[in-house]
Amino acid sequence: MKIYTKTGDSGETALYGGTRVSKASARVECYGNIDELNSFIGVAKAQISDENIINQLKKIQFNLFTLGSEASTPTDKLTLANGNSRLSLIISDEEIEELEIWMDEMEAKLEPLKYFILPGGGTSATAFHVARTVCRRAERGLVFLNETETLRPELIKYINRLSDYLFVLARFVSKLNGETEEYWNPNNR
Repeated sequence: MKIYTKTGDSGETALYGGTRVSKASARVECYGNIDELNSFIGVAKAQISDENIINQLKKIQFNLFTLGSEASTPTDKLTLANGNSRLSLIISDEEIEELEIWMDEMEAKLEPLKYFILPGGGTSATAFHVARTVCRRAERGLVFLNETETLRPELIKYINRLSDYLFVLARFVSKLNGETEEYWNPNNR
């Protein structure tokens, strides 16, 4: 099978289930942002050596494909005629809680926040800050799509929690690497 199909040459693409839409549609923008986020997480992951964090990020990347598959499926195509889900995997509260557990473990080893943190703290920490901002864009895309087509709330919860996780991870990686965080303190220019 060739990678190029030429079916998108007119600016349309097929969604899961066969519906054709503009490549500029809210849904395509939404799952494109999720795909971009997954790639940025891969870039950041390539810059660290902590096996525990790498394993967490591998699971997150898998979950983002799961989330993206649902985001790329029109709501009316999610259920088959027999009532079963078209998708074999979906994001659940379990994946959301897992992110919370990981954050709690890292935060227990970090100094409490007193000021906003400037994105930085070293190359790998900065890569996670970039991933966090891309994650927020992906979240905005899901929220925008949800305004016209109802999505399961777990999708938005997961991506919201993931951006928090990436923020904590950026701080944690900075600490692991002995790098100093820079603060935005409006009282100290």
